[in-house]
Amino acid sequence: MIKMNFDMIVFKEGKTFVAYCPELDLSSCGNSIEQAKEMLRTAIRLFLEEAETMGTLEEILSEIHYTVNHDGRYMPPKIIAAEEVSL
Repeated sequence: MIKMNFDMIVFKEGKTFVAYCPELDLSSCGNSIEQAKEMLRTAIRLFLEEAETMGTLEEILSEIHYTVNHDGRYMPPKIIAAEEVSL
């Protein structure tokens, strides 16, 4: 399994907590913040394993602008700003 970092955003929809990874456009949910976060980690792990099995992992990570640092860890593009905006 590769080593990688990713951003995680958690929000609430009704009584359900949703954990979302914007770089991979993956999400999962749970009955608590911790459960949603763990379910997202599992979803990402399964996604990465399947992409690796299919031989497309490097291509996918390159397309979404991940880079490899000096330790061989995949690093996501940095989020520069996040804000709530009204129109």
